[in-house]
Amino acid sequence: MLVWILFLVLIIIFLALDLGVFNKEDHVIKTKEAGIWTAVWITVAFVFSGVIYWLFSSGIIENPTGLNPEDAVLKYITGYLIELSLSIDNVFVIAVIFSSFKIPAIYQHRVLFWGILGAIIFRALMILFGVALITRFEWIIYIFGVFLLYTAFNMLKGEDDNFDPQKSFVFRQLQKVYPISSQIKGHDFFITENGKKVATPLFVALIVIELTDILFALDSIPAILAITADPFIVFSSNILAILGLRSMYFLISRMLQKFRYINYSLVVILAFVGLKMLFSHYLHLPEWVSLTVISVSLLGGVLASVFIPEKEA
Repeated sequence: MLVWILFLVLIIIFLALDLGVFNKEDHVIKTKEAGIWTAVWITVAFVFSGVIYWLFSSGIIENPTGLNPEDAVLKYITGYLIELSLSIDNVFVIAVIFSSFKIPAIYQHRVLFWGILGAIIFRALMILFGVALITRFEWIIYIFGVFLLYTAFNMLKGEDDNFDPQKSFVFRQLQKVYPISSQIKGHDFFITENGKKVATPLFVALIVIELTDILFALDSIPAILAITADPFIVFSSNILAILGLRSMYFLISRMLQKFRYINYSLVVILAFVGLKMLFSHYLHLPEWVSLTVISVSLLGGVLASVFIPEKEA
């Protein structure tokens, strides 16, 4: 329990420094700044693999799945890369949401900050229930596997390409529950308009981002649970990947067209993990195989996007 508390305290410190020190004043995040912060978060995540090794070698943390330190590190890195790769798809959706609600670039970081904070809470609950389900009912892993294959198939078909946040069910229901203004005044989520408190487009974008992140978590958490059912590895790899999502958004959102083949990488990753879940009781792949498939898939998508010329319309 102490390890969990210390990890959560570390996350709170990171978030406090982010909003209270480094981004105290609202400003437009430039590509250079986003690149530096992306590198910082990725470095922190990989350095944390040393902490994972120490925890599992010293016996300080509970080890319900009986992992040795080397396997624990491999599973942590694999889980982190899965979450990081699936977060790329989330970036595309966030860009659409900000564009749809006309959120100025200067306020996008603040919206994402509170969105990430909410995502940490929701994902902690989903991981808790996911691990409990797999531990208690082993057959659940087959349902997760089929779900991931179904998600990969839909992604391959590109069913979400025409996503319009302002026509979504969430936005329509939010309009019924609370009055929404079209005005943006500073970074406030609520303003007073004609003597009445109303929500600004920033708050609407925040709610839509929160709920779409929950939908993405339905893919990413089962995917990580296919790698390991150890709750601390699942939680730490997931949360550290989420913390880097904001800087990653500002880094690659301006280059979305250049990453046109990355979706195929995600299809391969989801399909691989889904099949691994379905055959988990019959086929046991070494951890380095999963790590290799995920890394090669991501690298292949990036290289294909860079070197294959785009067809003219």
